[in-house]
Amino acid sequence: MWCMTTPFKPSSLSDWETAAAKSAPGGDVAALNWHTPDGITIKPLYTADDVKDLPHTNTLPGFEPFIRGPQATMYAVRPWTIRQYAGFSTAEESNAFYRKALAAGGQGVSVAFDLATHRGYDSDHPRVTGDVGKAGVAIDSVEDMKILFNQIPLDKVSVSMTMNGAVLPVLAGYVVAAEEQGVAQADLSGTIQNDILKEFMVRNTYIYPPEPSIRIIGDIIEYTAKHMPKFNSISISGYHMQEAGANQALELAFTLADGKEYVKTAIGKGLDVDGFAGRLSFFWAIGMNFYLEIAKMRAARLLWCRIMKGFDAKSPKSLMLRTHCQTSGWSLTEQDPYNNIVRTTIEGMAAVFGGTQSLHTNSFDEAIALPTEFSSRIARNTQLIIQEETHISAVVDPWAGSYMMEKLTQDMADAAWKIIEEVEAMGGMTKAVDSGWAKLKIEAAAAEKQARIDSGKDVIVGVNKYKLKTEDAIETRDIDNVAVRDGQIARLKEIKLKRDAAEVIRVLAAIKNAAETNTGNLLNFSIQAVRARATVGEISDALEAVYGRHRADTQKVTGVYAAAYDSAEGWEQLKKEIAEFGETEGRRPRVMISKLGQDGHDRGAKVVATAFADLGFDVDMGPLFQTPEECARQAIENDVHAVGVSTLAAGHKTLVPAIIAELKKQGADDIIVFVGGVIPRPDYEMLYEAGVKGIYGPGTPIVASAKDVLEEIRKALAGLQK
Repeated sequence: MWCMTTPFKPSSLSDWETAAAKSAPGGDVAALNWHTPDGITIKPLYTADDVKDLPHTNTLPGFEPFIRGPQATMYAVRPWTIRQYAGFSTAEESNAFYRKALAAGGQGVSVAFDLATHRGYDSDHPRVTGDVGKAGVAIDSVEDMKILFNQIPLDKVSVSMTMNGAVLPVLAGYVVAAEEQGVAQADLSGTIQNDILKEFMVRNTYIYPPEPSIRIIGDIIEYTAKHMPKFNSISISGYHMQEAGANQALELAFTLADGKEYVKTAIGKGLDVDGFAGRLSFFWAIGMNFYLEIAKMRAARLLWCRIMKGFDAKSPKSLMLRTHCQTSGWSLTEQDPYNNIVRTTIEGMAAVFGGTQSLHTNSFDEAIALPTEFSSRIARNTQLIIQEETHISAVVDPWAGSYMMEKLTQDMADAAWKIIEEVEAMGGMTKAVDSGWAKLKIEAAAAEKQARIDSGKDVIVGVNKYKLKTEDAIETRDIDNVAVRDGQIARLKEIKLKRDAAEVIRVLAAIKNAAETNTGNLLNFSIQAVRARATVGEISDALEAVYGRHRADTQKVTGVYAAAYDSAEGWEQLKKEIAEFGETEGRRPRVMISKLGQDGHDRGAKVVATAFADLGFDVDMGPLFQTPEECARQAIENDVHAVGVSTLAAGHKTLVPAIIAELKKQGADDIIVFVGGVIPRPDYEMLYEAGVKGIYGPGTPIVASAKDVLEEIRKALAGLQK
């Protein structure tokens, strides 16, 4: 029998440092530290000394400050809810998808609306010709809502709706569709996003200015607290912040600061904090920084408990943060797309280890097009495998007591709290958003991240390292935008013929009066209007007549991309070529970066504009939501050499040919057009035939695209000289 002949002698930290120095670069152990974009340093080794002063390491799940989870038993008793965020063209198609997903193991419905609906336009509006049915389902009235939830029992199935701008008519449509299904408001469960502050920072599917938008949020919290006790009145979202470029600390800080602002709003309406705070929920993005994402979710619960105690909340439900998570869409790559299955699996596990209450896993083809049924099944099964096969859910918080994770949780909380204090010093999140400061912080982080990828400092497998020589084609989903729009317009005409026109005029006037006089509850009035068959566009127009429609500033950050890109290959040479162009032509190459239609996702546009400007281009930013006619007119007035169209919402097949035709119509076909964003490979040929000079999908290094654009401008000028 073997036995130890000498007593065990634990090694000291200095012993480890001596051993580690032998293999560390230059013998410097500090060189092994990872300095994250969040300003947090992660060491290769943690010990008991790192956590000895932390107050939260001995807490239990289900108890303050809820670091280890909001419920005592977490997944050991009830696993997280598996959701599938989807909406495809028509209510009929989306309904069929939801029913299949529920039958195959989905446990809730999560609705993606098209951009026309988000922005409060009916499908027959001239500004949305390229957006109807793209990137989500088109909803114009309660008749569409009834089809969307046909044969889905709304008293039994939880429904999550990502909606902010047109939140009043959409939530009202859901309530009335349920009523006509025989389901009382009190029996409805689910979540409406209703988080407008983040829209002004990143996603841009707002309609009204910040102040009246906050009033709408307060009315929804008030109404649901009284009439819909099972329904979450707001999902305070960091997801779109990270998708727009925020690091984890920024996402955490700004999201909690938004939540703090919404609590103030509800209290300002006379609501008791414990009467509504238990129905607030949060929504996080889960990216590829595995440790940071887990720490972020644990730190979020710690900080939210602290914030709610500041409002004198007493109920444990008011103090605990509950959350939905979605794996990152931005981390998905067009190149070697099957790698995305692995990325999504890792992100899904981070969400689970962080203690999410529900989860959506993205499909591997979403950097290319809307997901197919095949890719959606893989995404859903990813969760089922984690839930059913791994036994991960048997342990409440497997990271508790980890020296590294406990210290990282505190570091993340400290980094976020510092930002929250900056926001408070400005007067709160509404003022921080209104000033443009918050948006620029996120855009700077996005530019820095893109520069690290383009320069190879951050590795993306299949994009800037381990690249395939040839890419295999994959099946993609295509939406016939024209057919969807025609169908929606026909249904709108039918509704308007059958309804009581005088009653519609009356209920819309009541909404307008409530907005003008700041009286009554706008959700209550919207429900009455929807019952009368008023449309999404009509209700939105009634409010717009009072509040106006918000227009975003087009300012951009400068110098950030160049600083992070440093001296990587090709940068200085291209800057020299651009300077030489300016000397030869008498002015620098001038480009206009544009977003057409209702696609407000402007991360790519802002990063490209920043990088091109840092290289030496003159760069104009077109305002969001331009029509092709407006874009062409601005390009001509600004005398640009090229227009770059950024697209993420699948409107390129309609809108890009339209801008080329409009430039030609206005006698400016010498202005070249290039396109970047989420564009399926099968669409490339069509765009080139339409006259596009360059197409740059996700993962294209900006320096490579800038060099290409410069060469195309030279060719165009040479053609003019001939």
